[in-house]
Amino acid sequence: MAASTLPSLRFRQVPLASAAAQREALHQLPLPREFDEALAQAGLPPLTPGHLDILQLNLGKMCNQTCRHCHVDAGPDRREVMSRETMEQCLRALDGSGVRTVDLTGGAPEMNPHFRWLVEQLRARGHHVMDRCNLTILETKPHYELPHFLAEQRVEVVCSLPHYRALNTDAQRGEGVYAQSIRALQRLNALGYGDAQSGLRLVLVTNPVGAFLPANQRSLEAEWKRELLRHHGIRFDALYCITNMPISRYLEWLKDSGNLEAYLGKLVTAFNPAAVAGLMCRNTLSVGWDGQLYDCDFNQMLELPLTGESPRHIRDFASERGFERLAGRRIATDRHCFGCTAGAGSSCGGATT
Repeated sequence: MAASTLPSLRFRQVPLASAAAQREALHQLPLPREFDEALAQAGLPPLTPGHLDILQLNLGKMCNQTCRHCHVDAGPDRREVMSRETMEQCLRALDGSGVRTVDLTGGAPEMNPHFRWLVEQLRARGHHVMDRCNLTILETKPHYELPHFLAEQRVEVVCSLPHYRALNTDAQRGEGVYAQSIRALQRLNALGYGDAQSGLRLVLVTNPVGAFLPANQRSLEAEWKRELLRHHGIRFDALYCITNMPISRYLEWLKDSGNLEAYLGKLVTAFNPAAVAGLMCRNTLSVGWDGQLYDCDFNQMLELPLTGESPRHIRDFASERGFERLAGRRIATDRHCFGCTAGAGSSCGGATT
């Protein structure tokens, strides 16, 4: 069965559909140290936020794909989507906040029925908007004209693609996904995306196919640009290499394949203190499809709420002393955080679809 047609963990009603069960599975493993211990041993204080630059909105868990690595457990059988009311609460929180960038993710964020309305509202307010796109959604009939809308609104498109080769991509996402992704990229290029002169930024995001860490991002970017241009005439602005997080369906695959303990060990061994300063949780706040607030998208999926007296829901974000209480919190950490500090800390490009 192709990865894109597998049912979600939630649909299959397996234990790992529970965030608590996922946390327990990680804590059953022997580790030489915990994440906060690794920080302390490197002479670093507990994680606290810096200046809030980005609000990341998870518009829902509905997706046209069911990728085997997905930490969101998204898929066509998921029905959770952000409501228009919650979006309006996000807009009110943004007004006067000083936050410039809004990062739209999912699932496939474009499948939210209010996606276009939200983008228009954000752009009218002067926000820079990022759309984390799985590419194949742009090849579906309801969304085929979406690239034109994204270009008109000057939206930065951050596209996930496991590899520049078909075999590796289809192995992770299902047969035919690579061909659809290439067509979508060519259509984005035709609109000016990936052309440094157009201002339409096109970023690709790749993650390893298997139980290993990504290679050097700079060398991979040069390789990807060369190969995609040579084989398909595709241009893009940057490549982000992300580490697969041991959460949800990737956690299930690690367990089923007998790779979980070794993989988590790799993350711990690859802990890089230099990556801590640039962690996504330091300048980003994650908003769940239901409006709940989290330090990052990964904490959201593991249901680790904000600590201390921080607001818990986006409707309370702009309340009296809301910003002050948010800034004074300690970031919630657990074993999965080693994924964001492994090597170059490559998961900090943010979660993608």
